[in-house]
Amino acid sequence: MNLDAKTIYKIADLARIHIDEKEVDTLIPEMNKILSFMEKLNELDTSNVKPLVYMNEATNIWREDVVKQEISTKEGLKNSAKHNDQFFMVPKIIEK
Repeated sequence: MNLDAKTIYKIADLARIHIDEKEVDTLIPEMNKILSFMEKLNELDTSNVKPLVYMNEATNIWREDVVKQEISTKEGLKNSAKHNDQFFMVPKIIEK
């Protein structure tokens, strides 16, 4: 399959991108090379190849998601420079 300028503009329109007229002359041979490479790949017999979902066979072992209180609020605030009973106190950094 060989692309022409009309097809390049159609692809650009579908992709919602603007292409200048001077770019079309460079895009035609580049996109034709891509299509010829894809045609070579289509010649390969891939009937015995499993679809690749992950790069290796390892699976992640997930732990059970259980909500628990690791530390109390008082313990979490004890090393902060400034705090009240429940919150860290930080200096204001956004000016109005």
